[in-house]
Amino acid sequence: MTTAAPELPDVTAQPMRDTFVAAATAALDADPRTALVLADISADRFAEAAARHPDRVVNVGIREQLLIGVAGGMALAGMRPIAHTFAPFLVERPFEQVKLDLGHQEAGAVLVSSGGSYDYPGYGRTHMAPGDVALLDTLPGWTVHVPGHAAEVAPLLADALRGDGRVYLRLSERGNAAARPVGDGLVTVRAGSGRSSGVVVAVGPMLDRVLAATAGLDVTVAYAATVRPFDRAGLGRLVAAAGQADVLMVEPYLAGTSAHEVAAALSDRRHRQMSLGVTRDIEVRGYGTPADHDRAHGIDTAGIAAAARDFLLA
Repeated sequence: MTTAAPELPDVTAQPMRDTFVAAATAALDADPRTALVLADISADRFAEAAARHPDRVVNVGIREQLLIGVAGGMALAGMRPIAHTFAPFLVERPFEQVKLDLGHQEAGAVLVSSGGSYDYPGYGRTHMAPGDVALLDTLPGWTVHVPGHAAEVAPLLADALRGDGRVYLRLSERGNAAARPVGDGLVTVRAGSGRSSGVVVAVGPMLDRVLAATAGLDVTVAYAATVRPFDRAGLGRLVAAAGQADVLMVEPYLAGTSAHEVAAALSDRRHRQMSLGVTRDIEVRGYGTPADHDRAHGIDTAGIAAAARDFLLA
């Protein structure tokens, strides 16, 4: 009988937001096309960059709709803007502007959020955004990166700034102990035997707890730091190699956000899938800690272990 591993702490060596600030500042210094739009959040961290580049670092204050509108205007003028604030104020509050000023206008920008789904529970529900990726998923043409370690942030941001498309870089205060390769595809972290119980896909900061939760199970564990576009072909290959078309998707945001992608990837074969993430049927009203919210939603190590055994060994 398999027992669950003990809960692991989130131990990124450096906060992702600190790494983002350093990488964005370097980009502002190196490329006159790069611009930064803020809505008060992190303005103190970019004070020196703003002093050097007052025409390309703009703080609009607590006006999130304007944040996106300014970024869209900069993009239409040939600049490569980064728009940054906490996730609910970057995606949810100004969603109409995201849809129109960026998407409808075919304007490219890099949206960089902080706070994950509920990294700041002490601020209450206003600062929680577990539905951000699902909401962006209603719009075409977005690339979505969900790094699991601070060292993954800089290469993902650099890649985003090189292009002209619409990119969402979702930062969290928590993460994995070690960085993993980042790119467009799924990365195999632990391979099953070829007669395994299936494939577990861990998104961003969920990897370490997934590895602990599935220790002792004959499963393939894959890592995704880029979820849109989703690596459908890669998942198909992993399922074929595993010998079992069962997929458990573990995401740090709304459960089921990538269920349609798994279904599309495996549309040519019979399969089962299960999604773990922030549950859709409850709202945790107590502030608590991020770990308290993980437990309530069943995405702490113990919750993932129980769900994995029930699903993959059924």
